Amino acid sequence: MTSSRIRGSSSTPPAHGSAPAPAAAWRPSFSPWLVAVSVMLATFMEVLDTSVANVSLPHIAGSLSATTDEATWVLTSYLVANAIVLPATAWLGRRFGRKRFLLVCIGIFTLASVLSGAALSLGMLIAARVLQGAGGGALQPIAQAVLLESFPPHKRGQAMAMYGLGIVVAPILGPTLGGWITDNFSWRWIFYINVPIGMAAIMMGRKYIEDPPYIKNAARTAIDYIGFGLMAIWLGCQEIVFDKGQEADWFSSGYIVALIVVAVICLLGFILWETSIKNPIVHLGVLRDRNFCMGTVLITLVGAVLYGTTALLPLLLQTVMGYPATQSGLAVSPRGLGSIASMLIVGRLVGRVDARILIGGGFIALGLSTLWFGQINASVSMVSIIMPNILTGFALGFIFVPLTTLTTATLPQEEIGNATGIYNLMRNIGGSVGISGLDTLLERGRQAHQMYLVQHLTVDSPRLQQTLPALQGFLSTQLGAAQAHGAAAYALIYQILQQQSGIMSYIDDFRKMAILCALCLPVTLLFRPPKEGGAKGQVMVH
Repeated sequence: MTSSRIRGSSSTPPAHGSAPAPAAAWRPSFSPWLVAVSVMLATFMEVLDTSVANVSLPHIAGSLSATTDEATWVLTSYLVANAIVLPATAWLGRRFGRKRFLLVCIGIFTLASVLSGAALSLGMLIAARVLQGAGGGALQPIAQAVLLESFPPHKRGQAMAMYGLGIVVAPILGPTLGGWITDNFSWRWIFYINVPIGMAAIMMGRKYIEDPPYIKNAARTAIDYIGFGLMAIWLGCQEIVFDKGQEADWFSSGYIVALIVVAVICLLGFILWETSIKNPIVHLGVLRDRNFCMGTVLITLVGAVLYGTTALLPLLLQTVMGYPATQSGLAVSPRGLGSIASMLIVGRLVGRVDARILIGGGFIALGLSTLWFGQINASVSMVSIIMPNILTGFALGFIFVPLTTLTTATLPQEEIGNATGIYNLMRNIGGSVGISGLDTLLERGRQAHQMYLVQHLTVDSPRLQQTLPALQGFLSTQLGAAQAHGAAAYALIYQILQQQSGIMSYIDDFRKMAILCALCLPVTLLFRPPKEGGAKGQVMVH
């Protein structure tokens, strides 16, 4: 691939194919840290809302006279709308002005939060969540693009450390915060708390955020209706398949098969259309950059592990080990402490240490933490859950910050907005695949282990013949009647069998994630380190 130079210090016109000099030299009028706080307020709020409602679903269902299955559309509707807007963010920012578009999105998100909290029916709540997801979809890629553009290259690692705190910590705090608010106040307040944060984000955004020259001077192109329509149908069908597939038994369900067919057709049509027109809504050509392509692959896998473990652990603690909802959330929350610690460290190391080494070390630590989770049993203490969680958070910091920095290091500055939309979309898709895939493997594994264990509980099994009389004798002192304690003994044995098959299935899932982390290591070697040479601000782009 041909190399071109971005000369931030040159006053001569750039050669054909080079990024414009003003774009490379542009810096915001205010301190980049004020800009960072402005965009991260809204981003943290939006990412938190992807998981804060999870633990409140039973309360929402009961309050609005709906079943728990129907209430899951509160989550699905948000994710569908969010996914559709994500990759179109760069185009919408160029079309309407990125600052104006960002402020409108924050306003929509905040208003939708009020409507969600005030919903009188499930249909009203789902409609409000669709609006909330549409408003929130742009916040992540815009925040990432603004941070990368506002900070000079040698400080982008610190900027990504701050961004990473919001992206990694918010999904972990979401279930804990949602459970605490629901238990102590009402599920409606998980949406109302967004109002003061949204208002603060709007005020700071109006004052400190500004559009760079290549956004202000961008030519307004015609709306790519066909591309947007194909993308919306593809992503909408895909999110519904991932969310409802296991519940509907995947290919045994006619509507799931139909959605998969429609999603595949629309995806292929979207790719063909976007690569053949002059002004596509998503510039897929950015994937020709090797670093960005490899980074997109890895962030998809990171999303699968991050969201997958975040979904698995509370289920394990509540359904198998008997933890209450709030306590299970607290057991997962220390992952945020590990992330904070690692991001404070890695933000200073990026630029001094080869980013590939940092990413590789992060994947090794992440693999070890998932193997650590694979050592669980029914009698482990809270410490045995907290410690691998802290290591997981620490590992994610060492992956996320250098990965984001290296992925965008060889891109022209005006391509960063488009790239961050695709990058964040793939992380979310990875999360959907991870949650859905692990849930499916968990259920299938539970059934397989249960069938295996049942073979050792036959009537003539020596272990059963030894255990049953002792158990019946113990229960007789508790229940009194012989018939009652006989039935109770068999019921208790079956309950233990189910618990053990569940634990074994969880262990299998954690070990599979460790293998996935190991497979990521060779991919890190495919990154090309950014080359700097000549005058300051001169970056080689491949």
